[in-house]
Amino acid sequence: MSGKTSSPQALYQQAKAYVQGKLLSGEWKPGDMIPSENRLVDDLSMSRMTVNRALRELAAEGVLTRVAGVGTFVADEKPQSNLLMIANIGDEIRQRGHRYRMEVVSITRESASMSVAAAIGLPTGHSVFHIICVHYEEDTAVQLEERYVNPELVPEFLSQTFSESLPPSQYLLKHVPVEEMEHIVDATLPSAEEAKLLEVTEQTPCLVLMRRTWTNNKTVTYVRFLHPSSRYRLGSRMMVTAENRAG
Repeated sequence: MSGKTSSPQALYQQAKAYVQGKLLSGEWKPGDMIPSENRLVDDLSMSRMTVNRALRELAAEGVLTRVAGVGTFVADEKPQSNLLMIANIGDEIRQRGHRYRMEVVSITRESASMSVAAAIGLPTGHSVFHIICVHYEEDTAVQLEERYVNPELVPEFLSQTFSESLPPSQYLLKHVPVEEMEHIVDATLPSAEEAKLLEVTEQTPCLVLMRRTWTNNKTVTYVRFLHPSSRYRLGSRMMVTAENRAG
């Protein structure tokens, strides 16, 4: 691959494209150590600074994993959660053969803010249950859960001892039948507190999944799941029919 281009920016983009091409072709697989920077410098006829920038950006995007003093590896594929169902992240992690754990940061009863009250369909200041949890795959935080629960529908929620074997979502599904569900996905940056809990910087791009569930036309819960985009992704696969074909 030639390094002759019109600008330094095009050079580092070409270096990224070269690495991504190796991954897409399957020549470099998840877990493989890729050639050293020096080898890539020679192979691409580029400067070390250009190659280093390309590798750093790919690592920041979650494509590569760099281990100081060891080398650069192809990152494992990011886990993906199905948007068409209420997924149990603990089950997803265990199915991949990885260790799952959950930490409850706080669980309180408080007055609903205007935005929370609107989301749950209650008057502003009405009492709601509020729980914050962090979910880990191995020892990496992959999801921050901030959940509000309607006390009228789940009065015993606050007295539960939530853990890996009984996360909030599983308890709610067991005790309150879900008749309707809403999922909204957005991109965001974490707040200072969220970044601290997820062990990332405040400049880390994140995906946020907002979910509401209803029973008997009443909102059961409003929850916000925050995922560092380099560690997790959201997606779905479905059959296309005449009813859901958009054109």
